[in-house]
Amino acid sequence: MDSTHNEAEKLAKQVGEMLRRIRRERGMSLQELATITDVSKLTLGKIERGEANPSLSVIWKIANGLRLPISALLNENQEVIVSRKNKGKKVLSTNEACALEPIFDATNYGSLEIHRAFLKPNSEYSPGAHQFGVIEYVTVMKGELKIKIEDDYYHLDEYDSIKFNGDREHAYINPTRFETVLHFVMTYSKS
Repeated sequence: MDSTHNEAEKLAKQVGEMLRRIRRERGMSLQELATITDVSKLTLGKIERGEANPSLSVIWKIANGLRLPISALLNENQEVIVSRKNKGKKVLSTNEACALEPIFDATNYGSLEIHRAFLKPNSEYSPGAHQFGVIEYVTVMKGELKIKIEDDYYHLDEYDSIKFNGDREHAYINPTRFETVLHFVMTYSKS
């Protein structure tokens, strides 16, 4: 087996273990979790057992339903973490246009998370609206980005940044023939 396959299996197992732990801490059944996340009970069961490697959109649905940062499901609990580019656990969007690489979270189930994202050339990633109170801070580290927030478009060049309410419908568009690298900081309200 190659290392990519091993990393995907490790990530799937870790997400499953964290999801089961969080669900049990909250005293929820799989059916209750399915209801609040809009992810089927069958799929959630497979994720918890490490039998499924969920896409980024499924992880977002679960995190939004639980009102958690996605890093609560993706990051292992460690006291010191070094995050190296292209070495982190990557989660792909359903259309594989975007690879999200969580970097750090502030605390266990923290109110802050940091990610790298790699957007393929001439592609679009539409995560939709996140849970209420999410604020996104996005910096273009390499390339260009068009971001659509509801009906408005914003164009960012390398090292430009944008801040917006992530609980609004939004999409990230790479209009170029080169990869765009993004740096995300996301904050979550305590309510």
